[in-house]
Amino acid sequence: MKTKSLVIASLVAASLMAGGTAAAAKHHGPQNGAYYDYAKVVRVTPVTRIVETSRPERECWHEEVVRQARSDANLGGLVLGGVVGGVIGNRFGGGNGKKIATVAGSIAGAALGQEMTRRPGHSYTTYEERCRTYRVSHTEERVIGYDVVYRYNGQEYVTRTDRDPGSRIRVRVSVTPAG
Repeated sequence: MKTKSLVIASLVAASLMAGGTAAAAKHHGPQNGAYYDYAKVVRVTPVTRIVETSRPERECWHEEVVRQARSDANLGGLVLGGVVGGVIGNRFGGGNGKKIATVAGSIAGAALGQEMTRRPGHSYTTYEERCRTYRVSHTEERVIGYDVVYRYNGQEYVTRTDRDPGSRIRVRVSVTPAG
């Protein structure tokens, strides 16, 4: 029983080691005639482009506004004018004429009272916030890549990269038969 477990454990360990060795060879050694190495960076030149951008800007200020006072007394003026007009009309005439004078006085007083409350009352000054939105644009120079000159085995090469590679750059070296 112990021997069987020992054999299984040995087989598992051996297969793991073989897989790890194969993986290591795959990443570091030649693959299809190619391998990776590092080259010395000779020169890096940023590649730029002029870009125009815009953004919304909001400007606000306080503006003086003159308003008319609102009169909620329209109904009050109508009623008060009608009562006063009715009392005055009741003082004139006699019999049925007194009734007609009272009604006429009430109507005339109501109309006059309502008209008086419609006249512009006092005005007042207030401040209201006013705003406007406009676009502010500007141009800026943006780096869109880097032209890199590098040296490998005595030869100089040029490539464009997204970022500055620093003092060395990783290269893929491919070797194929010449004929």
